[in-house]
Amino acid sequence: MARPRRIVLVRHGESTGNVDDSVYEREPDHALALTQRGRRQAEATGEQLRELFGDERVSVYVSPYRRTHETLRAFHLDPGHIRVREEPRLREQDWGNWQDRDEVRLQKAYRDAYGHFFYRFAQGESGADVYDRVGGFLESLFRSFEDPDHPPNVLIVTHGLAMRLFCMRWFHWTVSEFESLSNPGNGEVRMLVLGDDGKYTLDRPFDRWRDPEPYGITG
Repeated sequence: MARPRRIVLVRHGESTGNVDDSVYEREPDHALALTQRGRRQAEATGEQLRELFGDERVSVYVSPYRRTHETLRAFHLDPGHIRVREEPRLREQDWGNWQDRDEVRLQKAYRDAYGHFFYRFAQGESGADVYDRVGGFLESLFRSFEDPDHPPNVLIVTHGLAMRLFCMRWFHWTVSEFESLSNPGNGEVRMLVLGDDGKYTLDRPFDRWRDPEPYGITG
């Protein structure tokens, strides 16, 4: 099994929906573009990634949303060194089709009270639903490592929730641990690094907004 030395997770740059939540009433979530600031964030992240990868090959997976594709393009990675696959299982949490701003704000308040992992939006998904499809992607990713010529790097361009759930699934974090974590900022990177012991570690933790509140002991 040719496991990559690095698995790099990147949240897309700032989108129009990040600065004006009324845009969801007029445009589909998947069609929202990056702002100028978001493009600058992506370009800055791209500089870091080009230095990190050097001349090594990279297997790239990108969410099918416009903002993630625009983020990936702004990285300006060498097309001769990358293999890009669009991966729908890495898409943003579905909050419904045309989103009424006031209704979504009310549901977000319900979610904060009920729990981000279990609360399901009325016309969309719960965090648990996203966890299931991210877990399915992880199984496919593991199978890809069976290729003896697999690139030494994996790059995943996705969304903040998917990044946290990917790590939750990979490292077997509990629901209470997940609930305590904040999303990374736009254009932020988290990297799983393969150690000499054959195990992956996270290069830096996600910020916490509270201490975990478990129902029981695990591990």
